[in-house]
Amino acid sequence: MTFSSVIRALGRSPLTQELLLKLKQKRSILLSGVPRLPKGLVATSLAQAQGSNLFIVCATIEEAGRWAAQLEAMEWKTVHFYPTSEASPYESFNPESEMIWGQMQILSSVVSHLSLGKNNEGQTTNDERQKFNFAIVSTEKALQPHLPPSDVFQSYCLNFKSGMVQDAKTLDKQLVRLGYERVPLVETEGQWSRRGDIVDIFPVSAEIPVRLEWFGDELEQIREFDAATQRSFDRINQLILTPTSFAPIIGGAIENVEETLSIYLSDEEKEAFRTGNLPDGMQRFLGLAFEKPASLLDYLPDNLFCVFDEVEQCRAYSDRWIEYLEDRWLELEKPLPKIHRSFDDSFKLLEQSLIIYLSEIFEENPQSEIYTVNLYSRPIPITPHQYAKLAEILRGKREIYSGMTLKKYAPWIISAQPSRTVSLLQEHDCPAQFIPNPNDYPAIEKLNTQNTTVALKYSGLAELEGFILPSYRIVVVTDRELFGQHALVNLGYVRKRSRAVSKQVDLNKLRPGDFVVHKHHGIGKFIQLEKFADRDYLVIKYADGLLRVPADSFDSLSRYRQTGNRPPELHKMTSKAWEATKNRVQKAVKKLAVDLLNLYAKRAQLSGHAYPPDTPWQVELEDSFPYQPTPDQLKAIQDVKIDLESDRPMDRLVCGDVGFGKTEVAIRAIFKAVTGGHKQVAFLAPTTILTQQHYHTLKERFSPYPINVGLLNRFRTASEKKEILQRLSTGELDVVVGTQQLLGKDIKFKDLGLLVIDEEQRFGVNQKEKN
Repeated sequence: MTFSSVIRALGRSPLTQELLLKLKQKRSILLSGVPRLPKGLVATSLAQAQGSNLFIVCATIEEAGRWAAQLEAMEWKTVHFYPTSEASPYESFNPESEMIWGQMQILSSVVSHLSLGKNNEGQTTNDERQKFNFAIVSTEKALQPHLPPSDVFQSYCLNFKSGMVQDAKTLDKQLVRLGYERVPLVETEGQWSRRGDIVDIFPVSAEIPVRLEWFGDELEQIREFDAATQRSFDRINQLILTPTSFAPIIGGAIENVEETLSIYLSDEEKEAFRTGNLPDGMQRFLGLAFEKPASLLDYLPDNLFCVFDEVEQCRAYSDRWIEYLEDRWLELEKPLPKIHRSFDDSFKLLEQSLIIYLSEIFEENPQSEIYTVNLYSRPIPITPHQYAKLAEILRGKREIYSGMTLKKYAPWIISAQPSRTVSLLQEHDCPAQFIPNPNDYPAIEKLNTQNTTVALKYSGLAELEGFILPSYRIVVVTDRELFGQHALVNLGYVRKRSRAVSKQVDLNKLRPGDFVVHKHHGIGKFIQLEKFADRDYLVIKYADGLLRVPADSFDSLSRYRQTGNRPPELHKMTSKAWEATKNRVQKAVKKLAVDLLNLYAKRAQLSGHAYPPDTPWQVELEDSFPYQPTPDQLKAIQDVKIDLESDRPMDRLVCGDVGFGKTEVAIRAIFKAVTGGHKQVAFLAPTTILTQQHYHTLKERFSPYPINVGLLNRFRTASEKKEILQRLSTGELDVVVGTQQLLGKDIKFKDLGLLVIDEEQRFGVNQKEKN
């Protein structure tokens, strides 16, 4: 954790102890005059000093994302980003699956930790509280009732451990009850399959699927595996399996469907409900299923610090959203129980919690009953690349504000290139030292007492900005002040999957003789774990000596994945072979990026064929589609048509799971190219079976129209192939479906207007370049 030493210094300050004392007396305090980075550091130091977990409430999902990225570099074992939705809970459609799965992942993690740490009386033990060290960031909407009760949710979570006994029929019923779809082969989240005594499941909260290996009714072992290759990885001790959504929980709580949902569902929907086919928008029935729906607070433990970032902004956003929900609720044709509440009503649930309000701007309000402390945080008055001026400031030789210098301040440099930064400062007579291990507290504290700048490495994605905190007498300088560099962050929510156990170095599983990869030195062999000066070290053997890595910094190591039986060659720590390998890979990646930029720059300058708007034939063909197009299908079709009707060359990727209608999108594009633009179309597929399927589909859909479709694969004889090539060159053949034979030198089109590639990831780079 990059900021662990800064947090440690804040925690040891007398001001922290004074703030904690006031917080216990007043139950809430307001800390003003602090921008984003000091907010996180001060809140973390207070929570860590109290031995509590942290719950951050922000106004927007974008600000919550910034907080989550920042807290990753602070002294938290786990940082959760809990997503919330702007949509009305009374709508009759399902929420976005990524958001629901992200919520499931966090709730299952919290519930499982608390249940594992309970004693015989059902109370969470102090030891488990210390182990369960986490921070959760969300918006004010997380305080709204939007979840089933915690005990109900927990009853729907399946806990798998090696040695447990479970009969196959019961397990199959449980997986169906949780909403998992049974498939022949597991490929994506929410699927499961059974092959004899092997059950594969892809949990909605996991990075990769898991394999349950049974011997009769006894679970022998649990392994992670690769969905693409189906190859098993290492064993894992436990699996907590959540439902795929909250719909099964809500549906299971509604006992009398006829009586409860009679006015909301049709007879067909009620019959489907009884068979387990739940209608869309089950979240609107949350108030019917449970008398008191829960919020995120109902799932969190008692030892919790609640932090409101800019509480007035939170209130303003909440009030506008509640007004919107109130209007939607009043407009309902069939009334539903109200499950939204005002910001003040949600706030009352926090009466027993310790609350910290954070504000960047100090506003003196003598009428306020909240105990207020102004921390007077200041920015560093410097522009980038002024190293001489910065050196004078850090040495306390230059006055930065009226009568203010940094002479007795503890300075930190947080940089992605700390060695270079230290050199620049030393050139201007500023004592500075790079500490590779941010947890080396004795060395850092010694440098602090000597007024030597401590440089720490940070390579994350948080937006960091330096600051001066006079109340704590510390100063932090970042790459923004040094070099004018800013982090490029994604301001939206991106679900962070639980990291696969197989990709981690587990100290309990690491055995002497195992190969590991150090990010700076390359491949080495683990020898033993030894203790020196009250610290544990991993001894790694290299070709030219031994390297001792502190056990608390083992995240610099990763496991070596061996593809063959031959052991790898150990690298030398003094050699540049590993750096050369990394540089070679970086150059290859950079070259690929440059080539792609050049390619798309050239394509942007080209002028392609602009197809006319839809013809009556196009409308008829689309009306002949025997299914109801999904909204995603219609959106993809519309985007493809916009590309075709533009004079720019089209290069579009249409993604979707098996059976989601990608072929129909291609069919409509092919028809438009042939009938509207009088062009030829090539349909490329990776296997003979796929070409046969696509050929028969096109023949069937195009049979009412004068469109000639041909097939070119290994089942075609030499004479048939010759005839197809002849018809392509003369333009008699409008559409040809084939395998890689379509990429041959002997293939000549009269006027090729569109190329459709199915499963393009299964073709090589050279094959794609021929296109």
